[in-house]
Amino acid sequence: MATETPRSDRSGPPLSAPDGAPGSGAAEEGPAAGAAGAQPRASGLRRLRRFAVDTEPLRSAPFRRLWSSTVVTAIGSQLTAVAVPLQIYDDTGSSALVGLAGAAALVPLVVFALWGGAVADLMDRRKLLLISNAGIAVTSLLFWAQAATGMRSVVVLLVLLAVQQALFGINQPTRTASVARLVPARQLPSATALTSTVAQFGQIAGPLLAGALVPVLGLPVLYLLDTLALVVALFAVWRLPALPPLNVAARRAGLADIVAGFRYMTAHRLLLVSFLADVIAMVLGMPRALFPQMAQLDFGGPEGGGTALGVLYAAIPVGALLCGLLSGLYSRVRRHGVMVVLAICVWGLSVAGFGMSGPLWLAAVLLAVAGAADMVSMVFRGAILQTAATDEMRGRMQGVFTVVVAGGPRLADLLHGTVGASAGTRYTVAGGGLLVVVVMLLLTAAVPAFWRYTAER
Repeated sequence: MATETPRSDRSGPPLSAPDGAPGSGAAEEGPAAGAAGAQPRASGLRRLRRFAVDTEPLRSAPFRRLWSSTVVTAIGSQLTAVAVPLQIYDDTGSSALVGLAGAAALVPLVVFALWGGAVADLMDRRKLLLISNAGIAVTSLLFWAQAATGMRSVVVLLVLLAVQQALFGINQPTRTASVARLVPARQLPSATALTSTVAQFGQIAGPLLAGALVPVLGLPVLYLLDTLALVVALFAVWRLPALPPLNVAARRAGLADIVAGFRYMTAHRLLLVSFLADVIAMVLGMPRALFPQMAQLDFGGPEGGGTALGVLYAAIPVGALLCGLLSGLYSRVRRHGVMVVLAICVWGLSVAGFGMSGPLWLAAVLLAVAGAADMVSMVFRGAILQTAATDEMRGRMQGVFTVVVAGGPRLADLLHGTVGASAGTRYTVAGGGLLVVVVMLLLTAAVPAFWRYTAER
């Protein structure tokens, strides 16, 4: 796999020295007795560091710039993710229309993620990131304009959402495929963990911040803050080095290139099943379209936002973040297929429990457990992807990955919004969680090789 990159000047901040190493200060503190007493503590800290997120990829200046663009948009993007369904529900009082927003986002996301992944394999990825990031910033500004002027048009919201998701569909596979050009191959898992952990932090802080800001400053402010974050991210992307194709001549992507990506995916059975596993978990078991209604009717939250809504949106990322901070544990596990199956079953059972939970604190705990299971599933599915995809196909595989990861929950928005409007929120959520477990076990029985898959050392 070609991973030669515009290598960094390694000018980033050095990692902190281990206790007792020259320059750390631990070896200069006095008598031998003190040093001997510090050794067990230093040894314990070193053991803990083996399980924590590896920050070595941040020594690469190009990756650090790409990662920093994710940092500043992690919270801002979640402000918009909360603002759009909240605005629709406030204007219409309909969870079904909130679910319709998921459908409006899904089609352009699918089309442009697949096409964008092919384009990312055939043109300068930095240039494509600049174009798509700028487009997303303009769309976010238009979101603010319609909310600030009190337009109250669901059609305008859905059109803007469709355009935004089309641009996201281009941006996300390009961004992810660029990482392998910015760090050595051995650092790819650590780089992925860093990016995922920051994204999970944004999904915690963003909804909580949104719930706090809406009653005080109003909903349009959420869109404006997202716009400002996107402008900062655009500057970070502009400072990246050129990322032209390595092994093919730059050219326009066509339908044949997209088809070639699908042929590649279907030829790798383990990769295909890992995608299907995530579709099962997200489509059947992601109840976020019902969060605005459940926050008000089931957990006593006020209209227009509030703490309950923020807690529901943030609970899943809390569990995922905790697992991300302990990602050093994952390197010790070889049965990747087993971990994916078990994690998705835990996700389904936790979501089912959330659907029937009473107090808000219990609902938050169960959603956090679901988030932890989702992070475990994502890590091991990502490991399978890394072993199956070559550099020449990475953009297209990341395009499919974007469709599955981002498109699945949007399809779930449509499913849960429409079913929940007629069957009730609690039965819809609990039934979906249990269905995740049943369908995942059926898929595992149909393809037992996935359960037996063991990573090579």
